[in-house]
Amino acid sequence: MTDDALSNKEIDQFLTFEIAGEVYGVDILKVQEIRGWEPVREIPNTPAFIKGALNLRGSIVPIVDLRERFKMDRTDYSPMTVVIVLCVEHQSGTSVMGIVADSVSDVLDVNAVDIKEAPNLGSHIDTRYMRGMYVIEDKMVLLLNVAKLLNPEEFDGVEGL
Repeated sequence: MTDDALSNKEIDQFLTFEIAGEVYGVDILKVQEIRGWEPVREIPNTPAFIKGALNLRGSIVPIVDLRERFKMDRTDYSPMTVVIVLCVEHQSGTSVMGIVADSVSDVLDVNAVDIKEAPNLGSHIDTRYMRGMYVIEDKMVLLLNVAKLLNPEEFDGVEGL
């Protein structure tokens, strides 16, 4: 195996997006699609961070607002607001869920060795949802662990309405 082939195996791609001026990233292989914000059907008796559900080509997709999930200030949705539809793998199969972000930024190629362990950030952000951090130029990108962030056990009774 050549050095180029070896180094390519260590590269992960992340879709980056912004929430409250901070940059986050999710594994690009988990991204199914990116959609503009549209009203959702509210679901009674769900946590406040679950905005509702969308009918996406016959599938019911729960929509999670990461601002609220991370206990940040709420904001009105704008024309730049997007829903990133993600495939979440878990023990009993695969679920499709959406996350609300202020805007989508870019796709980053990240060498696995350049991902730093998530520090303890106090109560503002629960680091259990983080895969790690990546520094590019003057920005720190928080790389999210989609499986932990969108833990299907926390969404029992939401899908398949």
